Amino acid sequence: MARALELESQRWSQDVAPQRLDGRCHSELAIDVIQIISQGQAKAESITLDLGTQIKHMLLVELAAFLKSYQRAFDEFLERCKQLRNYRANVIANINNCLSFRMFVDQKWQIPQDLPSHLLSPLNELKSHGIDTLLQNLFGVLKPLFKRFTQTRWAAPTQTLEEIISVVGERLPEFSELQDCFREELMEVVHLHLVKEYIIRLSKRRLVLNTAEKQQQLAGHIRANAELIQHFCAQNGSPATWLHRALPTLAEIIRLQDPSAIKIEVATYATWYPDFSKGHLSAILAVKGNLSSSEVRSIRTILDINTGAHEPSKSLFSLIKVG
Repeated sequence: MARALELESQRWSQDVAPQRLDGRCHSELAIDVIQIISQGQAKAESITLDLGTQIKHMLLVELAAFLKSYQRAFDEFLERCKQLRNYRANVIANINNCLSFRMFVDQKWQIPQDLPSHLLSPLNELKSHGIDTLLQNLFGVLKPLFKRFTQTRWAAPTQTLEEIISVVGERLPEFSELQDCFREELMEVVHLHLVKEYIIRLSKRRLVLNTAEKQQQLAGHIRANAELIQHFCAQNGSPATWLHRALPTLAEIIRLQDPSAIKIEVATYATWYPDFSKGHLSAILAVKGNLSSSEVRSIRTILDINTGAHEPSKSLFSLIKVG
């Protein structure tokens, strides 16, 4: 297995293009490793079943060690070989490899239920690092576009977001050689990024609206933008339904004028996004220039109450720094 990884790593560093199989970037590494393990297991079982059981544990230990080595080798490749022509194609091929390993562990390799997550954690890291690498350039292009929200004081938010979504849409074909399941995971990362960056811009404390009418107008813009993001991401395969409430509920907090009604909305929001902190809440309430300091303090206290988070919860606001 170590030799197979060494040969594969050499191909990456020598800028050898990966194979294409059914329109997907493909590597033989997973197939080679799975074959080695399967043959070892079959040979042991052909001698005695007891020996097969003993060898199974040893092979699992070997596979776990190999996957850690694989992740380290891939991380080194990500860092050192960015300028190579086939860099992105090889990143995609290695992400696709994770599917073969997953299927092998989940379906063909009969092991205790508590082992797969431990065994597959290096693959999850490899996949995440690979997806982040593929999206790095796109997110860099989007950064100045998101800044327009605060630079224009939200004068034309829908047009700005339409341009952002257009840029993302133009780049999506770059990821077509990923396996479908990983393309969906990549789209969830894109979906999260769009929602997160939108909230960051909303939380910059550069927009203070002193009348209910202006707050309702902004809330309408946010709802329209939330719908644009949700429709685009769902249409392109994002499974992140957990993000659907993120922007519309913030819009409702901005729209509402009664502090008691705002409290109820905030309490509900915190059950869906338990990493929504008092700092995040203060940044949103800062938009509402007609709230008194005592009203803001009173609304903030609702986050002192543990309302019980919906599980499982994923990170959203913990990715957003507020000053």
